[in-house]
Amino acid sequence: MHRIHDLDALAVALDVNNLASVNGLARRLDGEQFGVIVYVAGVLTRGDAGLPPSQEDFDLVMQTNVLAPMRVLPSLVDVLAPQGKLALLSSRMGSVALRTNGSDWLYRASKAAVNSVVKDMSFALQGKGVCVAMHPGWVRTDMGGPNADLSVEQSVSDIRATLVGLTPSSNGSFLNHDGQPLAW
Repeated sequence: MHRIHDLDALAVALDVNNLASVNGLARRLDGEQFGVIVYVAGVLTRGDAGLPPSQEDFDLVMQTNVLAPMRVLPSLVDVLAPQGKLALLSSRMGSVALRTNGSDWLYRASKAAVNSVVKDMSFALQGKGVCVAMHPGWVRTDMGGPNADLSVEQSVSDIRATLVGLTPSSNGSFLNHDGQPLAW
């Protein structure tokens, strides 16, 4: 947390699947104004197309990756400074146009849905701020695994640079970590 403080940033612990925690977010942030907000929450379950997910997996992935942002993002809009930037970490796997296989289809469906949520939120921010979906890249994390292309540090550095460069015309975009536009 010390490094977060040194960046003049605020990390907020939030259980996105707990309605009381989500409802308490607005109270915790009341009176704050943020120039940049990055929403980072998501889960992945493995499963290929043609293999139905369990009800438990479906509920967890869709609640965490779609319903939670639909509950949280409106609270964040209220604390976004004028012309502020709101980014949601999504995934290139949510792009319908860029798909090359049917692996992890539940995760892909959830990310396509949350990309739609971000696009809808961009209309709420039109003229007031910028809302974008961002792909962090294939990152060496628990989810990405040890063979991924990017280190966490490189992904974060790229995302930070991309956030700095966002303009009102970026509103409603789906962007790669390095700022390149991605097809929905």
